[in-house]
Amino acid sequence: MSEHPFRVLPKLDDDNTFFWTSGADGKLRFLRCNECGYYLHPPLPQCPRCTSRDLAPSVVTGRGVVHSFTINHQPWDGSTEPWSIVLVELDEQEGLRLTSNMVNCANENVRIGMPVHVVFQQYEDVFIPVFEPANE
Repeated sequence: MSEHPFRVLPKLDDDNTFFWTSGADGKLRFLRCNECGYYLHPPLPQCPRCTSRDLAPSVVTGRGVVHSFTINHQPWDGSTEPWSIVLVELDEQEGLRLTSNMVNCANENVRIGMPVHVVFQQYEDVFIPVFEPANE
């Protein structure tokens, strides 16, 4: 299987740079409300729970479980191998989810409820969070 699928890199701006560069130190970050502690993803200008605008990037463990997944068989990126796309729910908060890819795991072994943890793939100044199986 190819090392990783083709990537269209995000355009970095004031609202998302913290997320796309946070892997430089191996830590995954999401915006978190300083008033009520709610994590937001994708970034928003105010907390959907309490409407506070006092938000700041906060480190999360990067641990979670596969909430859903699909195996991509369409060779739109020029590759011939299928690769897995996972929706991971992070341990920090019910509903805090990130769509990404599974790495270091055969597609046939990906399953809903599978414990995973984040690792990063660097492309230029961007660190893409991807997931691999966690030791159970």
